[in-house]
Amino acid sequence: MGLGRYIEDSNNDASDGLYSLLTLDQKRESEDFIFRRPLRCLDMLATDGYFTFVASQPQLACAAFVIAEPSEVISLELSDVSIDCSAGDFIKMFDGWVLKGEKFPSRQDHPLPLHQRYTDYCSSTASDATSRSSQNVAMIFFRIHSPDSGFTLAVKKLHNPFPCNIISQSPEGSFTMVMPHQRRNCSFSIIYPVEIRLTELSLGQAKSNELSPQRQVWSGCSGSGDYVELLGGNGVDTSKMFPVADLCFSLSGLTQMKIGCDNSVVRLVSSGNYINRVSFQYRLLEQRELPKTRENSLDNFCAVE
Repeated sequence: MGLGRYIEDSNNDASDGLYSLLTLDQKRESEDFIFRRPLRCLDMLATDGYFTFVASQPQLACAAFVIAEPSEVISLELSDVSIDCSAGDFIKMFDGWVLKGEKFPSRQDHPLPLHQRYTDYCSSTASDATSRSSQNVAMIFFRIHSPDSGFTLAVKKLHNPFPCNIISQSPEGSFTMVMPHQRRNCSFSIIYPVEIRLTELSLGQAKSNELSPQRQVWSGCSGSGDYVELLGGNGVDTSKMFPVADLCFSLSGLTQMKIGCDNSVVRLVSSGNYINRVSFQYRLLEQRELPKTRENSLDNFCAVE
């Protein structure tokens, strides 16, 4: 399991194993050094720099996935583009990731409609060759038929004061999501089976410090307008994931839950009337901690405890 097994362009059958590419690129370069390297047909980019693709043969299904730190967004800029759009070549930048046919963030969680999340270099309506993400992941996918055709992609990370909708680079860590008077949903996605420990939860109208463990979404929290969901599943679209628990009470202290899924999510839902805050820690489950798959079950892809 892990980040690599998910990465797959919706237009091709990209192989798994990109986590190795991520770990190679995670090393940060010094700020006074401009990093440059060739761009692969299937690639993971985790550092600022310039990445140049030159086709040595027809490349009909390529994708590069860009990931930043949780508190960053991503600027993408194309230059030195030499492709033939009339022959079927294309370069498209996407605000988010397309993973196994699903999009992150989901339609429900992203501030823009889906068509505004694409920047198509070959489209006559495209105003320029730049794109800026709304979260810490972005992607570019492209098709080039003629050898020696290509382009250069500039990747730059920018600070984001209120991170929302995040894919974690690591299976272990801690994070705090804050939503200040905005009607918006924010997900923190950990593409590993993990134990999640909520250490603090502050919600708008909470009147109780008591926490009912594993309260299900259909028990009423969704009607409160301000709550936290814990989700699990084998994809990244939060609307298609299994609701493990929801919390609509403020708490100060520790509550924890193990989610034995390929993807584990903390999702903060905000009405916009309050300042909501959730802090949590997470760690990778060891093999002995993973629940056994239940046969002949609708949720046999993901067991939780």
